[in-house]
Formats: sequence, C-alpha cells, structure tokens
Amino acid sequence: MRHADRQIADQGITGIMGTIAKSELLGRAELESLVTLALDEAKTQGVDQAEVAASQDTGLSATARLGDVESLEYTNDRGIGITVFKDSRKGSASTSDMSPAAIREAVTKACTFATLTAQDEFSGLADADLMCTDVRDLDLDHPWDVDATKAIEMAIESEEAGLKFDKRVSNSEGATVSTNRGTRAYGNSHGFLGGYSRTSHSITCVLLAEADGVMQRDYHYTSARSANDLDTSAEVGRRAAEKTVERLGARKMKTTRAPVLYVPELARGFIGHAISAIAGGAQYRRSSFLLDAVGETLFPDFVNIQERPHLPKGMASAPYDAEGVGTYDRDIVSEGVLQGYILSSYSARRLGLVTTANAGGSQNLIVPGGDKDKDALIKEMGTGLVVSELIGQGVNGVTGDYSRGVVGHWVENGEIQYPVHEVTIAGNLRDLYQRIAAIGNDQDVRSGIRCGSILVEEMTIAGA
Repeated sequence: MRHADRQIADQGITGIMGTIAKSELLGRAELESLVTLALDEAKTQGVDQAEVAASQDTGLSATARLGDVESLEYTNDRGIGITVFKDSRKGSASTSDMSPAAIREAVTKACTFATLTAQDEFSGLADADLMCTDVRDLDLDHPWDVDATKAIEMAIESEEAGLKFDKRVSNSEGATVSTNRGTRAYGNSHGFLGGYSRTSHSITCVLLAEADGVMQRDYHYTSARSANDLDTSAEVGRRAAEKTVERLGARKMKTTRAPVLYVPELARGFIGHAISAIAGGAQYRRSSFLLDAVGETLFPDFVNIQERPHLPKGMASAPYDAEGVGTYDRDIVSEGVLQGYILSSYSARRLGLVTTANAGGSQNLIVPGGDKDKDALIKEMGTGLVVSELIGQGVNGVTGDYSRGVVGHWVENGEIQYPVHEVTIAGNLRDLYQRIAAIGNDQDVRSGIRCGSILVEEMTIAGA
C-alpha cells in the first residue's frame, strides 16, 4: 500500500474509532472495516492467504443471595484475531487494541510466526467456492433493555419464589439474571466478509432443602435469544424448589440391571458423546470409538439426528461457519445410520473429504422424538431409573466406555417411588446407543442439541 493510500485509510479508520469512542461499542460496520484493514495489511506483507475475525461483547450479570446483592458484573470485551498462511505455514496473533497501528502490528506478528512454524500441506482457508453468499438474518439479535436495578429485582424475586415454595427449602446459593450481546465479523482473502449480532439471556436459581438433617441441592434455569421467550423469574425459582424438594429422602440402592431414562437436559449430552466421536479431529487422529463409522447402523432405525443451522432464534444458528463456509441443512444420522462426520476444512483435507461447514462446531442438532413425554416414558419403562443429574467425567472417547455417577429416582410399576443417590450407571456407548428404546417429544430447546427424554432399555446400575 502506498504511503498516501495508507494515510487515507488511517484517517478513515480513525474516524470510525472516534465513533467507537463515543459509543464505547463496535457495531457490525465498524468490525467489518477493521477486518478489511487487517486483510489489506496482510496482503501488503505478501501472504498467500489470510483470515480475520473481530468481535465485540457486552453483558450484564446480577446475582442475589438471601435477598442481598452478591455480585454485579458488567462486561465490555473486544478483540481481533488474524491468521495468515504462507508457503503452507500458519501464523496467528490477536489483540484487544483495535487501533490501526495495533492491528497492523498484530498482522506483522502473525506473518513472523508463519516463518517459524512447520509446513502443513493441509492448512489454509476453505475453498473459495464454498464461501457463504447469503448472510441471512436468523433473528438472533434481541437486546434486552434490563438495567442493573431491574436485574437485581428479578434475581431476588426468583430466589424468594423458591424459598416460599416449601418450608423445607432452607437455603440458597443464589439466583442470577444475565444478558449478553455479541457482534462478530469475519473476512478472508477469498473476498468473503460478513458479520451479525446475537444475544443470549438467562435466569438461574440454585436452592437447598433439608429433611431429617440431610440437605439436597438442585437448580433450574431458562435461556433464550429473546427475553420474551424466557420463563418468568418466579417460575424459575419455583421449579428449582420443586426439583430440590424431590431429592429429599434419597436412598442408596443395590446393584442391578434395569432400564434408564435420561431427562431432556441430560439426554442431549448422551447424544453429544456421539457427535464428539464423529468430529473430524477425533477421526483423523484415530482417537474415536466411532472410527470410520460412516454407513454403519449406530442407533435403532427410529433415531435421526438432523442439523438445521438456520432455525430462527436457534441457540446454535449461524449463516456461515468459523471459516466463512455457508451452512446448510443435512441429516447426520438417518434411520439409525451415520451419514457423515462433523468437519472443518482442515480435518476434511486430512481425511480426503470436503468440509461440512462445521468449523467451530455443529449448528442446531435436532433429535426428533415420538409421541410420548417423560411421564409417559416412565410408565412405559415400568421399573428402572430416571437420571436427573450426572456426576463426573467417566466417558472414554476412544473406547466408548461410559461410567457416570448419577442422582435420580427409582421407578416401579410405572411410578416414581423414591429418590436415589450414590449410584453409578455404566456400559459402552456403542452398545447403549443400540439399546435406545424410545425418544420423548419433550425437547429441551435451551442449547444447540434439541432432544427429548431418552429411554435406554437396560444398563448396569451400581449401588451400595
């Protein structure tokens, strides 16, 4: 870039920075301008390819405990990351200083690092013809006009509703109201440039109950892109109290084999182990219990896993992935058969395949259920264990061996009899996936995996 041109560019960016200083926020247009600046600088330094991601995040979180404010946090974070490729070598740098000089320095650092790293024939941007051509509006941006005073009031209201629910609810670990808005911009040397904003809001309440000198703890939360889709703060508190009281009188149980029912918020994690195993990194490193499994029947034929990146207000919706590749609908599992992996451009090249637009992870996985909810599946189960909390990280991603501590309820004759604790469930995930007997219609939409209750026909349940 000629000196005169650089002066003009700096003046333009300086004007943008003046606007930023006034508002203290970076919008999509400002972020895209900074991304363009970094890409232009990378080009002048002679790299083969470059990509730049810039972000601005703001948030508020208020926590109240026993009627008093315990913490109040405000966040305002920004940053820009630059990755360059030169002669099959990769260098990256980042900075939270968004001035033109700092951005140019970060580009220079990235270029220097690229001269020091080892060559990797699989590195580089995703193919140019895969870039997103339509950055569609997915209705992800719903700022919540809630100030600190209102957030504190809502947190106190949630906690009070829980404490009043039952006299056995004796203490609290607090209630939290949070709101976050993030704006992202991404561009690369293929000419792709895009950006969008998204929000997330939540209310959480954690309570303790006591009976016969024994205390139990549980929680409930609500989260959504729009505050209009949240449960009320009082509803969150009451549900947290109800779940906590349901744990009182927990017993140990003898070791047995019986059906196990995962509630929806845990069922998504049970499915998530399979998603981790079919991720490109696990596949090319040869460290997956589902190695080379495309085309295999992993689940019963009524199980489908669909990826739907463009759901309005979806918690994992995205018009393009972390490499600018346009996202698209696909079926990862169809009638129990694995159709494909979760791939970025790098992992795809390592495997001799094509990216599935999953750099950065999957987007809105949906596991369709049948016509029964959790209560109906409990009746169908007859005798078995309902799992309401998982403890520990006993999952071996290489072998599929699965062993988790659980808290839940024992069921007989289709009715919950009593809560249980100090219990472990175990098996091998390849076998357990084949043993799925039913999936409920009670989908949990609070995360990127939407799944209802899952009934597994038999597992080892280790007790006292």
